[in-house]
Amino acid sequence: MKRAILHLDLDTFFVSVERLKNPGLIDKPVIVGGGERGVVASCSYEARRSGVHAGMPTKQAERLSPDAIWIRGDMASYKYYSDLITSILADNTPNYEKASIDEFYVDLSGLDTFYNAFEYAKKLRKEIIRQTGLPISMALSTNKTVSKIATGLAKPNGELCIEAGKEKEFLAPLPISKIPMAGEKTAEILTSRGINTIGDLASIPIEMLINLLGKQGGVLWEKANGICYSEVVRIQDSKSISQETTFDVDISDIEHLNAVLSGMCERLTYKLRSQQKSTTCIAVKIRYPDFKTINRQAHIPATVNDLLITQTVTKLFSELFKLDMKLRLIGVRLSGLKSTTIQTNLFIDQDKDNKLNQTVDQIRNKYGWKKIKKANSFINYK
Repeated sequence: MKRAILHLDLDTFFVSVERLKNPGLIDKPVIVGGGERGVVASCSYEARRSGVHAGMPTKQAERLSPDAIWIRGDMASYKYYSDLITSILADNTPNYEKASIDEFYVDLSGLDTFYNAFEYAKKLRKEIIRQTGLPISMALSTNKTVSKIATGLAKPNGELCIEAGKEKEFLAPLPISKIPMAGEKTAEILTSRGINTIGDLASIPIEMLINLLGKQGGVLWEKANGICYSEVVRIQDSKSISQETTFDVDISDIEHLNAVLSGMCERLTYKLRSQQKSTTCIAVKIRYPDFKTINRQAHIPATVNDLLITQTVTKLFSELFKLDMKLRLIGVRLSGLKSTTIQTNLFIDQDKDNKLNQTVDQIRNKYGWKKIKKANSFINYK
C-alpha cells in the first residue's frame, strides 16, 4: 500500500492567535516573547524580514526590529486553539500525531482506494481554517521527512503535494539546512567539503557519511534520498502539566511572588478543566540566583478547584521561601492526573464554584486569557 503522510504546520502560530484577538496587529511586525532574559517565541513575517527569528535573544531582536510590537504571550489561548485543531483531526482522520503545539502529522495511507488523498487533505485544511480562523500550511508525500520539508516551502498559508517517486527530485536542489536534524554544526562540516544541497548529500556513499558524522550520517543520507520509515504515532496524554517563570530581575517581594503563583494556578486549573482532568499531586519549585533549585510537593484528593489548588501551592511556597532570599524562578506542577472527579468539601459551595469556573472558561476561550482574572493574581508573565 502506498503511504500518504500529511504534515500540517500553523503559520506564526502565536502571532496568528494574537491577531485573531486584535486585528490591528495584521500586517505589522509582531514579536511574541520578551523580557530582559527572554527570547523570541514567535514572530510575524514582517518581523522576520528584519532578521528576527524564534529563539533569538530579546535584546538582539529589539535591535533588528525596533518598530516591532511586543506581546508577552498567552499560553492558555494558544493551547485552546491547538486543542481545537487536535479535536478536528480526531474527528476527521484515522490516525494523527501531535508533534508540537502547532505541528501535526496525519496518516492518510489507503485513502486513495476510495478518495484522492490530497483532495481530502485540502478539504481538511479548509475545515481547520473555517473553524479556527488561523492560517495553516500543509504538504502531502509518502513520508514524514519529505512532508515536513515541503510544508516549509508551502508557507505561508499554502499547500503542496509531492507525488510518490518524485521525492529525490523535489529534495535535490534544496540546501542541506532544510533537512530535519541537520544542525548548524553539521551543515558547517558538510559545506566545508563542498556538500551544499540535499542532492549533493544524496549522491555520497552512505559509508563515507557514517565515517564523517557517525550514525547520524546514515540517517541524514536516508533523509536526503527521500527515505523515512517513521510512523505516525498518536501520543498519549501527558501525566502532568506545569508552569514556571524566570524573572527579569531576581526578586523577594512576597506579595508579587504569591500573585504570580496565583496566576499560575489559574492557568493550570484552566488547562485541567479543558482536558477534563483532575490533579492528585501538587508541587512547587523555586530557584535562587546561584541556580540552586528546591522542590516540595503534596498529595491531595483529586480536584480541579482553583481555591484548593491555590491554597496548597501557597502553603508549599511558604514552607520553601525565606524572606531574606531573592528568587530567580518559581514554578508549579500538577501531576497524578485523572479523569475529572469533583470532591465534596463542606466549606466550599461546589456547585457555585463549578458554574463560576465554566463561565470564566467560556469568556477566556472566546476573548483570550487576559480578559478576566482574579484580583490577587498576576498572569502577565512568560
